Amino acid sequence: MDPLTQIVLGASVGVAVLGRRMGPRRAAIVCGLLAELPDLDILVPYDDPVDAFVLHRGWSHSLVVQAALTPLFAEAMVRFFHVLRGQRPATYLAVYLCFATHALLDALTIYGTKLLWPLWPEPFAVGSVFIIDPLYTLPLLVAVVWALCLGRWSRRIGIVITMGLVLSTAYQAWCFVAQQIVTGRARAILEQAGMTPARMLAIPTPFNSYLWRVIALQDDRYINLYLPLFGGAEQLTAYAHPRGMAMAGCLAENAAFAKLAWFSRGYFRLDLRQNEVVLSDLRMGLTPNYAFQYAIAARQTAGMQQIPPRQLGTIGGSREDIDWLRANLLHEPTIRPAEAGARIDIAALAQAPDVRIPSTDCKASPKITK
Repeated sequence: MDPLTQIVLGASVGVAVLGRRMGPRRAAIVCGLLAELPDLDILVPYDDPVDAFVLHRGWSHSLVVQAALTPLFAEAMVRFFHVLRGQRPATYLAVYLCFATHALLDALTIYGTKLLWPLWPEPFAVGSVFIIDPLYTLPLLVAVVWALCLGRWSRRIGIVITMGLVLSTAYQAWCFVAQQIVTGRARAILEQAGMTPARMLAIPTPFNSYLWRVIALQDDRYINLYLPLFGGAEQLTAYAHPRGMAMAGCLAENAAFAKLAWFSRGYFRLDLRQNEVVLSDLRMGLTPNYAFQYAIAARQTAGMQQIPPRQLGTIGGSREDIDWLRANLLHEPTIRPAEAGARIDIAALAQAPDVRIPSTDCKASPKITK
């Protein structure tokens, strides 16, 4: 999640556990800063941008590592704040919860978090909440701002902090249930249209939990389905895109491809741009403005050559996307301008769409000289 959300979550937890002992303001400040520490792994130097992408939210987000580091930070707090010297159990609990809630919240996004590293290296990625969701953050923000205005504990701030945590937690539960509902609806719609996807993933569109994007993978194409949580099939719009999997056979020895394909759990596409192979993670960003795109190989006359991977810039959201999002949230299904050329009728989902499939030739065509 975004830094503000992580800070106010940690601050809320800190006030709930330590606010009575060290005061709401100090508890909010100290624990808010503690909650942001796991994200300092972005300062670790990596060999290349692909490693920086797939190794982020690694050891610093592990519940195992956080448990091992808790005594170090808790003892520092006990020694620095004399009011905590008789409160070691509560201090240890507050520190660990600040770390652990950060990791658990990140695991609910689609990026993924290695919660059990090194015991289990696979990232957990539920994908039930967008990385920035004001409806989740707002109750916590209100509670923390209130706490920052108080030097002493009161029954009222205890109620406010508790309500902030309860409402935000209930909202996450709602998001998870909504994801299951949308997944079930999308699966039924696809089956009715005669399509059985190899994989399917439901993730919320930006800043909300009502309009969802379902990515359905099938052979060398993927389908973007946009549908609200409630409503019939008439509220759905569908778009078919090529995945470029014909090029995957040329990348068997490409280390960057192997890492990105693993990290994306297969939700990726390959494009050939100016004789460079570009891999895009389909899960983050909206077609074609993906948040993570990497040039990983160059097609040359001698064959597909691995190159030092580099991350490509992305085009941010436009006013057209904002208008499209608002209209679909209001149950006014509108064609997304950025995908207009790929739109398909829901009744034609089972038929292979007319999409361009990249050549299986791993070599570039030789130049003709006179």
